[in-house]
Amino acid sequence: MAPDPILIERLDADADLGPIVEIERASFSMPWTADMFRWELRNDDVSATYVLKTAGGAIAAFCCVWVVLDELHINNVAVRPEFRRRGFARMLLEHVMDEATRRGATRATLEVRRSNVGALRLYERLGFSVAGVRPNYYTNPVEDALILWRCAPPPDGTAVSRAG
Repeated sequence: MAPDPILIERLDADADLGPIVEIERASFSMPWTADMFRWELRNDDVSATYVLKTAGGAIAAFCCVWVVLDELHINNVAVRPEFRRRGFARMLLEHVMDEATRRGATRATLEVRRSNVGALRLYERLGFSVAGVRPNYYTNPVEDALILWRCAPPPDGTAVSRAG
């Protein structure tokens, strides 16, 4: 389980961009560049990047999203290798989904490699389910993307609670 306290906040380009790019390179075969993250920051009417920092101030994880009308699009989420399997991705995603709900999002979507079993388990625990496939979507290596969707619980609180 994650140590307390942790901090989840919006990306500070000046202080946080370098560590985010490092995490990205350690996590993906076709990583985003610093310029791609800068584009996200310039388009903050739709785009947001969140970072999760440990009690010591280290950036352990990040998540880039778009909120378009009533939909949250989770574009990128990664955890620094030495901080994986501590619940950080779940905490970060729950925070991001709560923020998007406050901004009017009623559902969320993302794509994930078919072979990324750990991520799929996490997303299913968060209420996502597979809704489709994008054949050969990823390269290096070539692989299908699974398209996942999650609907937000009703605001009146009548939804069945998620299993943890």
